[in-house]
Amino acid sequence: MEEVQKHSVHTLVFRSLKRSHDFFVSNQGIINLEADEKFEKMRYNIKARDTYAPVFHRVAASENERKKAEYFGKSDENQTLLDKTTEAIMPAPGSLPHESSSALLPFTQPNIQQNQQQLIPKKASAIPRPKWHAPWKLYRVISGHLGWVRCVAVEPGNEWFATGAADRVIKVWDLASGKLKLSLTGHVSTVRGLAVSPRHPYLFSCGEDRQVKCWDLEYNKVIRHYHGHLSAVYSMALHPTLDVLITAGRDSTARVWDMRTKANIHTLVGHTNTVASVVTQAANPQIITGSHDSTVRLWDLAAGKSMCTLTNHKKSVRSVVLHPTLYMFASASPDNIKQWRCPEGNFIQNLSGHNTIVNCMAVNPEGVLVSGGDNGTMHFWDWRTGYNFQRIQAAVQPGSMDSEAGIFSMIYDNSGSRLITTEADKTIKIYKEDDEASEETHPVNWKPEIIKRRKY
Repeated sequence: MEEVQKHSVHTLVFRSLKRSHDFFVSNQGIINLEADEKFEKMRYNIKARDTYAPVFHRVAASENERKKAEYFGKSDENQTLLDKTTEAIMPAPGSLPHESSSALLPFTQPNIQQNQQQLIPKKASAIPRPKWHAPWKLYRVISGHLGWVRCVAVEPGNEWFATGAADRVIKVWDLASGKLKLSLTGHVSTVRGLAVSPRHPYLFSCGEDRQVKCWDLEYNKVIRHYHGHLSAVYSMALHPTLDVLITAGRDSTARVWDMRTKANIHTLVGHTNTVASVVTQAANPQIITGSHDSTVRLWDLAAGKSMCTLTNHKKSVRSVVLHPTLYMFASASPDNIKQWRCPEGNFIQNLSGHNTIVNCMAVNPEGVLVSGGDNGTMHFWDWRTGYNFQRIQAAVQPGSMDSEAGIFSMIYDNSGSRLITTEADKTIKIYKEDDEASEETHPVNWKPEIIKRRKY
């Protein structure tokens, strides 16, 4: 008995393919498929069903409505015939049970003409006129850092603010006078994120050295380190009601820390690229992250899992900002700034026109949203309508190159009346509203058709 030689499945499959090819090769070119009408019709039907199957029923419904409208509006004879038919099939007055004297609403014969008008789609509602906002102007420039100023945070009492830069130093400035109050050293690389606790005398910082530090502002010393990130940490946020810190960075994760025990409660995994921005709030979703993978994710803090992923952006999302009074947030990408409604992340509208890498955003209770770009441009928007009422090109510090006109972070103070920006020319700039401006000197250049195109 001969021993059967065993072959791999891969070899057997290719042998079968070769045999099939040899068997049918003589028939090649005999059948002219293009001349076969039945085959062509079948091929088109398969292609149409494969591509448009989900909307077939809509086409049929639309066709039926069109035929119905044509029939009703074809001639007066049809209308008269339809009225007679309606009268014939309607029961006699008083024969219906709900047409009694105790009826809440009197029964009326259906108006065919009225039904005919309902086939016409309703007009879109008028777009509201944007609220007038005073233009913003630069009123203070602060120098002191020796590198790009990457982040800023304002103290809850609105007396001072802190900045972190590429010179590895955190500086604390007096908000009223702009004078330097304190310098904190300890990071060994660029400081990329800052947060001040509203309930404790703590300042939190993170940087490209993978470190997350907690500073005790009574002693101006580091009292805690939070170890766990595998790469640079780019953003951080403090939960408004819980003793919880959230950090995010280049290792594509966001981490949730117990502020006191330093325990890593959750590691929020799901993004496939750098997580550039993280914000947190007391209501659901409690954590929102924006990433270079072009997505925005909404997270459930209790479960430590993603509730929703928003994939509308086409390019990297570098900034996410919460509205201080409305249950909404915005995300920024080079293609568009998009507004969303919580908790499901329902899309509201696009804010188009800031065609550069948008590094940062801020919004105040008055509904003024401002976005800062990599080329030093700032756009001011009316939150409700998406109207861009002002554009500013930030001036670089004397001695700097024009290419150093990038804006890396921005924040409003707690009153919403002053805007602090940190920039690539190593300066901190403070803007405020122009008190002399009025609706007559700076009118709203409102074009509804443009706003409508942006919105939809």
